[in-house]
Amino acid sequence: MLTADADMNVVHMHERRLGFMATMGNISRRGLLGSGVAVAATVTGVIGGGTASAATRDTTSGTGRTTAVSRGATTAGPRATPLWREFAAAPFTHPQVPFIGSAGYRGGSELPRRKGRGFVADVLDYGAKPDDSADAAPAINRAIAAAGERGGGTVLIPAGTYRVDDVIRIGHSDVVVRGAGSGRTKLYATKNLTELIGVYGSRYGGDKSSWSWAGGLIWLCPKERWRSLTEAIRAGAWPFEGWTGNRRDEWRTLTTVAPARRGDRSITVHDTSKLKRGGLVLLRLADDAGHTLLEHMAGGGPGPEAYYWDDKTKLTSYVPYEWPVRVTSVHGRRVTLERPLPLDVRPEWDPRLTTLVAPLTGSGVEGLTLEAVETPQSQHLLDKGYNGVAFQCAYDCWAEDVTVRHVDNGFGLIGASACTLRRTRVAGRGSHHPYYCREGSHDNLIEDFTIERRTVPAPAGTQLHGINVEGLSSYNVWSRGVMEMGTFDSHRGMPFANVRTDITVDNNGRHGGDASAGPLFGARFTHWNIRVTNGRAGLMRIDGLAPYSATVGVSEVTEFDQTDVPDFTGDLHTRLEAYGTPEAVRPPNLYEAQRALDC
Repeated sequence: MLTADADMNVVHMHERRLGFMATMGNISRRGLLGSGVAVAATVTGVIGGGTASAATRDTTSGTGRTTAVSRGATTAGPRATPLWREFAAAPFTHPQVPFIGSAGYRGGSELPRRKGRGFVADVLDYGAKPDDSADAAPAINRAIAAAGERGGGTVLIPAGTYRVDDVIRIGHSDVVVRGAGSGRTKLYATKNLTELIGVYGSRYGGDKSSWSWAGGLIWLCPKERWRSLTEAIRAGAWPFEGWTGNRRDEWRTLTTVAPARRGDRSITVHDTSKLKRGGLVLLRLADDAGHTLLEHMAGGGPGPEAYYWDDKTKLTSYVPYEWPVRVTSVHGRRVTLERPLPLDVRPEWDPRLTTLVAPLTGSGVEGLTLEAVETPQSQHLLDKGYNGVAFQCAYDCWAEDVTVRHVDNGFGLIGASACTLRRTRVAGRGSHHPYYCREGSHDNLIEDFTIERRTVPAPAGTQLHGINVEGLSSYNVWSRGVMEMGTFDSHRGMPFANVRTDITVDNNGRHGGDASAGPLFGARFTHWNIRVTNGRAGLMRIDGLAPYSATVGVSEVTEFDQTDVPDFTGDLHTRLEAYGTPEAVRPPNLYEAQRALDC
């Protein structure tokens, strides 16, 4: 792993290169946007009073740890963000900040705008009534099935209120369910998932309800995967929920992979005969007896090496690490991938490209509100399943302009990757997980999201989390959000390389997670431009908790209520910059700045 000192040397070379390229007129527009904003911020900071050393002793929290700190400029101008300059010089290999510029649908592309092309089904033609007078779920599901059986299409749900007494299932690829807008089309859900499918216990034992973190009343999941999941639930054989089936055994090897480094986009494989351009494959990395893969996910070094992994049975059940990715080209034994590698590839982890269950791709839900019948929020971990929208084994799918109201859990990503949730909102009586991201979900983008303040007081014994990530999920982004309640719920299971940026939050939620799920954080978590309205530190300022992490432009906060200690001993190698002045951070949105980089 590169050190901060090594990265700074690269930074200086990058600055000289930028100056030369700008002088010669040989810099791309995207490169100028991405790198120029960093240079502008630094110059402004110097004019305003300069910056502190990039590696000083942090005494503000009383921990005595070594944290790289920038105290920024005076009030005369925006504070500089030298960490951005470092990142721009080495975006794929920075030790603290992950590259998340290709998160979301089609690498962050604009969502498709299908305007009646191809097969179009209006649910009114299939018998749905827009006046809440009868169950419209059968008609809506028939229209969705008709589009799917024709290879895809658009299902229109005109303005009105539609009672739905069953799950709305999107199980075919290239199917878009489109309402007339979240303020005009409402699906009124009268039943929960326990009633519709059955009791769903936990594969880890106890009396918990897995509907507390799984499933949706709108459920985007491949048809056969949904069938196998629900059959297992009805049989009481609590399943794994991700890309390789209920027992994680539905895969076969396509080829083994030669050693490679995090950030590489091209890899060398043993055999390309089963690979093709545009194909979706699974990179599979298994841990070894010494847990060196888990150590690598935590950043490596003495702290992770000293950590005791063997009794973290929930965490170790999440490995092998499974990362879906598209192949963009095959030349000889060289294979180029849609995204850079999330981790090193080492022989001791038995690296291979494998098949995965048939995925759901190119499907979305747009322009509607799902409102559940209003019931009191259930006791913690006993949710009945009045859940909103779930994406499961979905890749390159999306939701846009969707509101969920009076739900137990709002928007779920369960073994889902490369999905975009845009202009989504959780409202009503209060939720357990307004947003959750688990079971190895990677490269997803949640932007322009809102969690509204609850409309009724929280019943005793309930729990509010917020924007959740867990279960070795990685490279996910939450951007441009307003959280009137909740917290940044890193729910153990050692998620790593995730970013929260440009978010206003009333930090009044609590994180969860079993002790057997291991650390709260792996390496390269970044919180960038976070405006905390109630001054609570918990899970906002993470330089004392998360190894190889970056806390940039977080409001000045203090510890109260739930307070955590680091899982790893020793130096965490964290960075703290522009502390107390989120309004001055440049660039203000880390995801958008990374998108603008020419790399």
